[in-house]
Amino acid sequence: MRILRFLLLLVILVALASQAARFLIVDDPQKSDAIVVLAGETGVRPARGLELLRQQMAPHLFLDVEAGTQLFDQPLTVVAQTYINSLPDRALVSVCPIVGLSTNAETGDARRCLDSIGARRVLIVTSEFHTRRALSIFRKRLPQYQVSIAAARDPTRFGTAWWTSREWAKVTFDEWIKLIWWNCVDRWR
Repeated sequence: MRILRFLLLLVILVALASQAARFLIVDDPQKSDAIVVLAGETGVRPARGLELLRQQMAPHLFLDVEAGTQLFDQPLTVVAQTYINSLPDRALVSVCPIVGLSTNAETGDARRCLDSIGARRVLIVTSEFHTRRALSIFRKRLPQYQVSIAAARDPTRFGTAWWTSREWAKVTFDEWIKLIWWNCVDRWR
């Protein structure tokens, strides 16, 4: 009987573990007053944000860009503005300079930008694996906003069959650690 219980517990644990990456993903974009593309992963996040802007999910898009970072000899905010200036819908896109280097800190910087246009409904765009935690952080730190989230997919970094790729496994494990830390520690500060 003990062996049967152990095997049943093992099967349950394996089934739950197989869904570990899928649990991290929330992709439910809602019409909003503004789209905020979180800093990082510039290969996929801005593209997803622009796709949503062009689908008229919001009339304005903010690109969160680390204000203190340089790319070669250019401030990253200047590089981002140059990119924005090349877009056909550049009048609808702005750089939102951020100094916070965590999602938790980024909420304060994003708030300044959102307040500048009087936004109340916000659509956050971030990497697929980061969506559950980012949504929870923004809802907790900025309760005055109605927040929804959209996932930017990058199959080279993350996939739901996390056990089939070393990179996917590392990203899944890392995000689970951050999600647990957020829910057990940072959320209550």
